[in-house]
Amino acid sequence: MKKLGILLGATVVSLSACVSPEGATGGSDTRSMGTVPENVRAIAAPGQDLSDVRLNNADGCFVYRYQGPVETTYLPLRNRKGQPICAKRDEAPAA
Repeated sequence: MKKLGILLGATVVSLSACVSPEGATGGSDTRSMGTVPENVRAIAAPGQDLSDVRLNNADGCFVYRYQGPVETTYLPLRNRKGQPICAKRDEAPAA
């Protein structure tokens, strides 16, 4: 019985490694940019990985994949002044 408990515990731990954390995939609230526009590259602060940049659908701002020592997550892409870089949103006229 003790061996069964150890086996089940090991299985749960092993399978939990297969689950992709929300932040690592960008989630459904972001969409991949493909190629980062040149104007965004020009104003992005140094030290940010521009190989995987996405657009956050909720606020229209760009996020980039940050691979830290413990986890991988998406962080706001910032300009040299530390402000988030956002795409211009088209406002629909009120009907």
